[in-house]
Amino acid sequence: MGVTPGTVARGYQIATQEGLLEAQVGRGTFVSTQTRRMGPTETLYPLPMRDPELDDGVVDLRSPQLPDIGQTAALARAMAEAAKDIDMHYLEYPGLKRDEYCRKAALVWFSEYTDFDGITADDLVLTHGGQNGINVVLQCCLRGERPVVYAEELAYPGFRHAARLNRAEIRGVTIDEEGMVPEALEAACRRHGGQVVCITPDAQNPTAGRMSRARREAIVAVARRHDLQIIEDDCYTAPVSGLPSLRALAPERCWHITSLSKSISAGMRFGIVVAPEGMGEAGRLTAQHSYFGVSRPVTDIMFRLFESGEALDLKHRAQAVMGRRLQMLLQSLGDQKLGWQPGLSFVWLTLPLGWRGSTFKGMAEAEGVLLRASDEYALQDGQAPNAVRIALAGGVPEERFRQAIERLKRLLERMPDDLPV
Repeated sequence: MGVTPGTVARGYQIATQEGLLEAQVGRGTFVSTQTRRMGPTETLYPLPMRDPELDDGVVDLRSPQLPDIGQTAALARAMAEAAKDIDMHYLEYPGLKRDEYCRKAALVWFSEYTDFDGITADDLVLTHGGQNGINVVLQCCLRGERPVVYAEELAYPGFRHAARLNRAEIRGVTIDEEGMVPEALEAACRRHGGQVVCITPDAQNPTAGRMSRARREAIVAVARRHDLQIIEDDCYTAPVSGLPSLRALAPERCWHITSLSKSISAGMRFGIVVAPEGMGEAGRLTAQHSYFGVSRPVTDIMFRLFESGEALDLKHRAQAVMGRRLQMLLQSLGDQKLGWQPGLSFVWLTLPLGWRGSTFKGMAEAEGVLLRASDEYALQDGQAPNAVRIALAGGVPEERFRQAIERLKRLLERMPDDLPV
């Protein structure tokens, strides 16, 4: 039929998400009952959690787990200090101004980026992580019964989950080695309208691509012509590039979203949205209507990490660990077609001719290495290339990480098991 196993798997996944099929572990997949279940049909983070220290022969390179480079001790100190200051404010509902002290301290997170020099605490919206930030922006910006949201045709899955949760239709836009193609976005806008475009210009997930200045300016021009709001995802906080952020190029319409999940702690659930000029209060009002704002214990802890300078220090240490892992990977797989950036916590491997992403993923799993195939990032109307994402997995001991990469190298030297004859 000319259909790859990955495409079939994605079709099952989409039908399950839409409530048309029901998947039951150990039994199989069945046509759903007439009564559709309400709410999301799959977990946002579908990967089974594994202890990175567990030495059972399996190495999980699906998610860029953080190493402990001092953040648990820093969090413990901040919690202990915050506990000393608990007062009657902990008993009250938070008001719009309540988190201003933390927003002011959080400005240090942007101190390494010259194009954020002009932002103030009034521009910031605090969220429970980057995914929550995406939802807040969509809740603030979307209008109508079935609004359209654009994302790269290969993109962070959280974009499509957030769009679906907000009753929006998500459309994939063609990408190349730099990310979203402006001409493709222009064509999509003419065809579908659209209100929001989600872009990851500095560390495209999963391809690790980075947009040139000219590409960023072209994307902004399309957004202005069609009055699109821009969500700029910077949650992977790639090292400073010197390129302007989309928020700097389009301050009137860009929502810059970052979080500490990829650099300090995913469990703290803390994110920051830099709203467009004059839209900070609208963003905070949306957050208040959604969840009353970030909880007081979290803002107290994060305030201390920002004020002490530990937040930036921990980010730099995490990037250094990922940098060492990257060098180990490049030494073994440097002759392959790889997408990577210094300090970034994942690598995109375009497979040699003859390999399919789903086949390589399955054969790697048989060798004890867990990966994510391109299908997992493809939108409903997107194409899934023959590629896989390899997370640098800072939580896995270095020797086991090195052994896993060597297994992948040996696997690439073989021919896949399912080639037609």
